[in-house]
Amino acid sequence: MAVAEGAEPISLDEEKQKGANPWVDAWRLFRRNKAAIVALCILAVIFFIAITAQLWTRVGVLDHRTGAKARHTVNPDNLERQDSFADPGLCARDNLDSNPYWCSWLSGEALVAVQADHCYRPDPDYSQKQWCYLLGGAESGKDLMSQTVYGAQVSLAVGVLGATMSLIVGLIYGVIAGFYGGRVDNFMMRIIDFLYGIPYLVMVILLQVFFTEIANEYQDTGREGFVGFVLELNQDMGGLLFLFIALGALSWIGMARLARGQVLSYREKEFVEAARAVGASNRRIIFVHLLPNVIGPLIVAETLAIPGYIFTEAFLSFIGLGIQPGTPSWGSMISSVRDNGGFFSNRHLLLVPSVALVITTLSFNFLGDGLRDALDPRLRGT
Repeated sequence: MAVAEGAEPISLDEEKQKGANPWVDAWRLFRRNKAAIVALCILAVIFFIAITAQLWTRVGVLDHRTGAKARHTVNPDNLERQDSFADPGLCARDNLDSNPYWCSWLSGEALVAVQADHCYRPDPDYSQKQWCYLLGGAESGKDLMSQTVYGAQVSLAVGVLGATMSLIVGLIYGVIAGFYGGRVDNFMMRIIDFLYGIPYLVMVILLQVFFTEIANEYQDTGREGFVGFVLELNQDMGGLLFLFIALGALSWIGMARLARGQVLSYREKEFVEAARAVGASNRRIIFVHLLPNVIGPLIVAETLAIPGYIFTEAFLSFIGLGIQPGTPSWGSMISSVRDNGGFFSNRHLLLVPSVALVITTLSFNFLGDGLRDALDPRLRGT
């Protein structure tokens, strides 16, 4: 077999396996995409760090130094004055030698900067290292590194679970509409057309406002029963339950249309007609012959949609309609800059979560592009 000049030679084993399994072919194409492989590795590291957050943070996500405000590389000449403190005397020394990592603590009636080596608390449960914030401090003296790592859990959960919910609901809805056709398809698609007329972001905001009002009313009246159980569950989840419901209310309609179109393109194919001819049930045709062929483009579409879910959560948290206060997420961390002196005085509070957000979303985009090219070889000219 002749090989074109400059082309990568294909081994005999690869030539034999080519076309034997579409998923094997997809993996072969995917691993040739270096950008997608790098993105996959980056996402694997981010997910691992988020899942094992306790191994990477020295301070709990909700821990803070009572009455203290920690600042990264704070200038001792620009220390703020405070009127009263709940726990004065946290620092025994006030050594102001030049050091790239400063811990800012309250001592008496002034906020003093001390070297990291001199930060300590006379408590055997806390070591000296636990008091040094390598990425600086967030509001109320919280560790910015802990906030970023634990915030990854929320942002990734919103992106992945939101995409999964959209995929499941849209796939079921679209497959039923496309497979049965006729009046069933016409009725189901008219519902889709109606929902398409509702702006997605406006609907999410309205639902979040509605859920917030319900939660406030519950706190005032102490409502019990199923509604009370749901509200308590949402509170225990830091507001994520209502956020998932709001994001999933309309996010599935695009997936339903895509699934319907894929089913319509395959249901009249020869292999489906052959299955009908031998007496295969509708259930077998759907699960054995249709789903394996339509699931690929849907997975690619949802992978590319994950950054949108993450950005939506970040935007909602930024305007105060996202997760509950106190629950860390990259969006709420970015929003906190507005309430803590602005960008110029707290650049690290904005840059750290923003960089994490950009790296994650870009990685998902490159991964989605790689999956698209691998699962649809026509885009690569193969």
